[in-house]
Amino acid sequence: MAAAVGNRGAGGRGDVDLFGAPVEAADRRAGGRSPAPAAEPPAPDAPLAARLRPSSLADVVGQDHLIGDGGAIARMVAAGQLRSFILWGPPGVGKTTIARAAAAASGYHFCELSAVFSGVADLRRAFDWARDVRAAGGRAVLFVDEIHRFNRAQQDAFLPPVENGDAVLIGATTENPSFELNGALLSRAATFILKPLEADDLKALARRGLAAIEDRRFDLTDEALDLIAAYAGGDGRRLFSMLEELAADAEGRLDAGALKERLSRASPRHDKSGDGHYDLASALQKSIRGSDVDAALYWAARLLNAGESPRFILRRLMVTASEDIGNADPEAVRLAVAAREAFDFLGRPEGDIVIGQLTAYLAAAPKSNRAHAAFKAAKALAAETAALAPPPHAVNAPTDLMKAIGRGEGYIYDHDAPDAFGAQNFLPHGLQRPDYYRPREVGAEAAMKERMAAWARRRREEGEEGAGGGERD
Repeated sequence: MAAAVGNRGAGGRGDVDLFGAPVEAADRRAGGRSPAPAAEPPAPDAPLAARLRPSSLADVVGQDHLIGDGGAIARMVAAGQLRSFILWGPPGVGKTTIARAAAAASGYHFCELSAVFSGVADLRRAFDWARDVRAAGGRAVLFVDEIHRFNRAQQDAFLPPVENGDAVLIGATTENPSFELNGALLSRAATFILKPLEADDLKALARRGLAAIEDRRFDLTDEALDLIAAYAGGDGRRLFSMLEELAADAEGRLDAGALKERLSRASPRHDKSGDGHYDLASALQKSIRGSDVDAALYWAARLLNAGESPRFILRRLMVTASEDIGNADPEAVRLAVAAREAFDFLGRPEGDIVIGQLTAYLAAAPKSNRAHAAFKAAKALAAETAALAPPPHAVNAPTDLMKAIGRGEGYIYDHDAPDAFGAQNFLPHGLQRPDYYRPREVGAEAAMKERMAAWARRRREEGEEGAGGGERD
């Protein structure tokens, strides 16, 4: 039996009257009204996705790793015993459907809350409802859609009913639970990852959708079916929306060409503040780091096509030029700065050419992160030894008093020394030279490695304190 709390999106019925309790005590709490049905049939004019929502796990398309033979959710359902879990995945892959079907198949009463519309009062009613269900000998599931939208305190409120066995919590989220959900909640609930629907899954849904459209005046060739599945981008709800768009006025047998002309292509999924934003940016940088030019160009194009700010992309490319190419090719940073200036001058679409040029250059450039790694280590040591003073010869002595106390004493002006190198140690006295920077024998760093090895030898010959280092690898 289902109850909905605080879900104003459900037919506009309001958050109080929607609470249908399955036992007498809960029924009295709801003002004597009858419980809500387990699954109200959708209205004839409801969206296609709502009309075709499966009520049984056997009818759910996709997510075989969870609900197929041996899947984690399938095993719980087979045992008739659900545990709390979080369903994490993109829109339109079956999170709500799986939660409802699993609860029904396991004999649980089902209460759905939306984190967008539910408040403290709704949570209290839901917890009371779950307690009454348990007192009457039943078992309750509290399903929270968009659970990541609850704040930390609201998420913590679920801990007592979950811990004392009043309810099983099933949460649905499109955001990474590691970042958006409390650790205490995650420790009490398994996390299941739902995948975008595969092409075959989407084509199976498309066939169901076509069969369900009344007075349909069009059909799709196999090539058109492949195309609409590709346009759906793993999202079953999006696929049904495109079928409804076609049903409005399409006629005849549509091939792939006709479908392209008629169908509004779905916008790429990209939330600039969500996981997808950082996933694509990460894929771009890792492709460059891995010297995969084709992949780097692909991910840069994906970011642009998804509406990402070109300046964000250029900023990431500039970071990559310093972090991953570094001194193996110092020209990379200069080119990144020039690309930003060129883009600002050109604007779009011509500025996109500059982004492509820079991406290809960085991916094909020699790579070294040695300077980046060295500076990270230097910052850590600097924080640990912040009280150490510079050696006297490394500081200025602009007054006679400062000279009298030894400031500046013994300083060798390097430009007057042989090879413009005085072989002095500028680290604090007593601090062993850490040899942070070990250039690679690649690109411009090869010459740096040779120079630094020569300087290290000179320091050892001069017997400078902390000269350290030998030949660098």
